[in-house]
Amino acid sequence: MNATADAGVIGMAVMGRNLAKNIESRGYTVALFNRTWAVTEEVMTWEHGRGARFIPCRELADFVQAIKRPRRIIIMVQAGKGTDAVIEAVAPLLEQGDILVDGGNAHWADTDRRNAFAKAKNFSFVGMGVSGGEEGARIGPSIMPGGDRAAVDQLMPILKQISAKAGPKNDEPCVTWCGNGSAGHFVKMVHNGIEYGDMQMIAECYDLLHRGLGLGHPACATTFKQWNRGELGSFLIELTGNIADKPDPLKPGGFLLDAIRDAAGQKGTGKWTTMAALEAGVAIPTITAAVDARIVSSVKSEREVAEKVLALPRAKLAGIAANDIAQALYGAKISAYAQGMTMIKACAAQRNYETDIGSIPAIWRGGCIIRAVFLDRITAAFKKQPNLASLLIADEFRADITRTVPSLRKVVGAAIAAGIPVPALSASLAYIESYATARLPAYVTQAQRDAFGSHTYERLEKPGAFVHTEWM
Repeated sequence: MNATADAGVIGMAVMGRNLAKNIESRGYTVALFNRTWAVTEEVMTWEHGRGARFIPCRELADFVQAIKRPRRIIIMVQAGKGTDAVIEAVAPLLEQGDILVDGGNAHWADTDRRNAFAKAKNFSFVGMGVSGGEEGARIGPSIMPGGDRAAVDQLMPILKQISAKAGPKNDEPCVTWCGNGSAGHFVKMVHNGIEYGDMQMIAECYDLLHRGLGLGHPACATTFKQWNRGELGSFLIELTGNIADKPDPLKPGGFLLDAIRDAAGQKGTGKWTTMAALEAGVAIPTITAAVDARIVSSVKSEREVAEKVLALPRAKLAGIAANDIAQALYGAKISAYAQGMTMIKACAAQRNYETDIGSIPAIWRGGCIIRAVFLDRITAAFKKQPNLASLLIADEFRADITRTVPSLRKVVGAAIAAGIPVPALSASLAYIESYATARLPAYVTQAQRDAFGSHTYERLEKPGAFVHTEWM
């Protein structure tokens, strides 16, 4: 088979076929392969596949031979064993200089393992996070490649064209080299962790408006659309405004939100983020609270019993308005993003990723699920201060924190008094309060640890020198 394809995509499910079409739409010829030939045939008759510069291949060897060298091959299959199976099958067919890209939602540790495998062979491996869902893959996602920088540089002409665009002129590609090794998938994992936190906080604020203040779904829709025109403007705020008053097709006059079972699913990336943060010794309480909230939501039948057994007193929210909730949400969002950026910075240093921290929020400004108007300012903050300890104290945000914390305190307090759970908002507030407190009660914890286990402690006047006291 003649090598005429500029790139190849393995995996013709929704993400794979849409990414292939995105590449093809920029003037490239793309080879296609799927383990099941019927799926590839389906792509060729798909609305966007008819007449496209696609080369469908029934056999994997033919697929590899159809691509110009050095070959650029993107794997878009289910993470885990599926990805391993593809890599093992295609590896013997690759030659020196070929580049194999895993564009799935891989765990960063798997990417490290696959990098080691590739180094023992004769090809380059790139772990690449892709965010934006089906629509993003088709018209422009946020792309987070990591690994061999020379290999990523060879991919960049294509990646820059197919990525989302952002910036004042809407011409800045939402793609950057995220760092060595597994950095691309690690950054994507943290992105998803922030997404968990963001979604949970938005859901909590919706509950405060709807259940706490008694606003109907149409009023909530209007409120979110208003919020989206200001500093809260983001994809998730816009999305929530659009789904809020969706009619229930099965119940005339009803709303779909009222018919949805309140048990949230998860694919594991939020849990991975929490686990990685614990291993690295980094606090991300908002993300952890969001993961916990999904887990608690899954025990729906237990919660229904507990509500009847405990019969806890509930009340309407008192003393707050929709604008208070908006202010609280904005402060909480800054807190969540600060936690995520701190985690990337800390783990990049621990793992020698060599990540340019300031480049990361820049590629989240378009295409991805957490895109938001304030990412321009987050980008500016880290570009201005590459060694910034925390977004909370950045010149661009400290005034916002000072402005919004009173509302966040007020809203969380009112929610607690009313008996409405707001775990992610509470966690965001606790993170800010703790970070902004010079003396925390950890001095009691250290005394306890030394008293029962001789773990020692430091005196204020001699940090770094550990001493022990016979407390009893």
